[in-house]
Amino acid sequence: MHLNKQIAVLTLRFLLGFIFFFQGFGKVFKFGLENVYQNFFLSSYADIIPEFILYFTAYYTSLAELVGGALLIIGLKIDYTLYILASVLIIVTIGHGLKDPIWDLSHVMFRAILLISILLLPKKWDTISIDSLMTKK
Repeated sequence: MHLNKQIAVLTLRFLLGFIFFFQGFGKVFKFGLENVYQNFFLSSYADIIPEFILYFTAYYTSLAELVGGALLIIGLKIDYTLYILASVLIIVTIGHGLKDPIWDLSHVMFRAILLISILLLPKKWDTISIDSLMTKK
C-alpha cells in the first residue's frame, strides 16, 4: 500500500474527527448540554419545532459530535460513526434552513465534503486505525 494513500485517509479522518470532537467538547463541557438546549435550540426553534424534538436533537447532536469525533480520531467503527455524523449534518442543515433560508453553508459543506470523501475512499487505504488492526486479527 502506498503510504500517501494511508496518510491521506488518516488526515481526512483526523481533520473531520477533531472538528466534530471539539464542537461536541465545547457543547458538553464548556457550555453544558442544558445550556445548549435552552440558549441555542429552544430559544431559536421553540415556535416551529416541538420541545421534545428540540431536546432530543440538542443532546443527540452534541453527544454524537463529541463521541463520533473521538471514534474517528482513533479509527473505531468508522462507517457507523460516519453515518451518525452524517445524520448530524442533515439535522443541522434542516435546522438552519428552517430558521433562516439563506445562511452560511461553509461549516456544513466543509464537513460534508470530508465525510463523503472518507465514505467513498477504499477501506483498504485506511490502515492506520483500530478498525484496520481488528480486521487483521
